[in-house]
Amino acid sequence: MTIDINDLIKSITESLKRIEYIKADDIPNIDLYMDQVTSFLDERLRSTTRNKGEDKILTKTMINNYAKNDLLPPPYKKKYSKDHMITLILIYYLKYFLSIGDIETILKPINENYFGHAGKSDLADIYDELIDKEAQMLEGIIDDIISKYKEAQTMYDNVGEKEADNLRLFAFITLLSQDVYIKKLLIEKLVDGFEKRSSGDNDKS
Repeated sequence: MTIDINDLIKSITESLKRIEYIKADDIPNIDLYMDQVTSFLDERLRSTTRNKGEDKILTKTMINNYAKNDLLPPPYKKKYSKDHMITLILIYYLKYFLSIGDIETILKPINENYFGHAGKSDLADIYDELIDKEAQMLEGIIDDIISKYKEAQTMYDNVGEKEADNLRLFAFITLLSQDVYIKKLLIEKLVDGFEKRSSGDNDKS
């Protein structure tokens, strides 16, 4: 059966609404112990998972490993600050399509320059501006998805209706996948350039 375009738009909109944009002000202003960290992240990010009763958000082991691998500055007296929480939220989203090594590459200068008010800019302000922009871009993302769906519906007119429906759904998934693949390649190129630029800056110092 052909997907109704209105149902599709509704489904996409509802899915995007489930993306939990955690503002810096939503994060407690007091330092948190590990159990409090995992409870907060699980509560606020659970809606973003595919299998809500099974998928892990960020476990104690994951967080400890991030600190050991320099993705996350170590906690102070076993407590995690607001900047720790912001960094963990960024890691949570980035780990879906970037390797741990790539995440370390892009977060290292951010942590060095802004974590714990290390620089002129506040990490919370940088984070909030980023997620505000992401929220503003949702409408354009929805439009692009709908455009791909409509494009898929123009394909496979030379076969039977049931077969065409299946092929068009396949085409829609593939067109979306191509978009993700191309952007992933671009991100990897940008990360490589980011790493070289950071190394060049260190050489000059």
